[in-house]
Amino acid sequence: MRVLLTGHQGYLGTVMAPVLTAAGHEVVGLDSGLFAHCVLGPAPADPSGHRVDLRDVTAEHVAGVDAVVHLAALSNDPLGALAPDLTYDINHHASVRLARLAREAGVRRFLYASTCSVYGAAGGGDLVAEDAPLRPVTPYAESKVRVEDDLRALSDGDFTPVYMRNATAFGFSPRLRADIVLNNLVGHALLSGEVLVLSDGTPWRPLVHAADIARAFAAALTAPRDAVHDRAFNIGSEVNNVTVAEIAAQVAEAVSGAEVVITGETGADPRSYRVDFSRFRAAIPGFDCEWTVKQGALELADAYRKHGLTREDFEQRFTRLAVLRAASDAGAVDDTLRWRR
Repeated sequence: MRVLLTGHQGYLGTVMAPVLTAAGHEVVGLDSGLFAHCVLGPAPADPSGHRVDLRDVTAEHVAGVDAVVHLAALSNDPLGALAPDLTYDINHHASVRLARLAREAGVRRFLYASTCSVYGAAGGGDLVAEDAPLRPVTPYAESKVRVEDDLRALSDGDFTPVYMRNATAFGFSPRLRADIVLNNLVGHALLSGEVLVLSDGTPWRPLVHAADIARAFAAALTAPRDAVHDRAFNIGSEVNNVTVAEIAAQVAEAVSGAEVVITGETGADPRSYRVDFSRFRAAIPGFDCEWTVKQGALELADAYRKHGLTREDFEQRFTRLAVLRAASDAGAVDDTLRWRR
């Protein structure tokens, strides 16, 4: 299968590309390259692809493609809060435009990287399944809800969108992100000796390793159409439904000598939810996540030590908001995050 992988030079895309290739697919990348330089350790071997902004995709980019795996986006809540208009322009409008072009080009399957944060303020009571009310509390999550709605309107007998609602990612990627919760806490523990939690530690978070996300997408690419057509799936494992305080405790075990410090200075986080992941396991018999939070914390600590993670790297090169601010301050990108030529 010829697969267009958007965001192939991002945190998840760098992990997913080799997984799809190993499954026998021909992977073609598409990325603007904003974070291509954010590498820890040896540079990854990227698939061939297009260096293009998602907003500038044309029919030529989807010609001859059998399936699209769409990861590219402004990728977290701080970025969305900084530039909500850009979040909707890139994450919502450009994503739907890509899907329309793909459908017109005869693409059969469109896997969309959505998020469990669409459940937002669901609370930590009962497990949240895919048919639960959506309560996004950030522009990032709201943009994902809008894309799901618009893709649903595009689905037909020849075009199968699938909404992959990933839990919060963790784990090592050659293109690291330090601004997601487990990756951040491990890095802070190694660099400072403290597992620093700014909230009160009570919010629930569902977590999933980047490699398990990649495996889930690979499985959804080749699953029978009836099993996945126009369906939303939570991607993760119930064992990784944990509170932020529990994540911090796992990090303290992985980083010898680190002390958990819960400041509570940002108060209670309204984003709190525990998630039911059984629908995807039912649709894809034999699939289950392989990584626990504890294993991920150990993996990250080992990788950070091995590759010599520095505080500057941690706070600048591997924090998405800092990278974009630096590019803007240097005049490399304009105020719409397009490269200056």
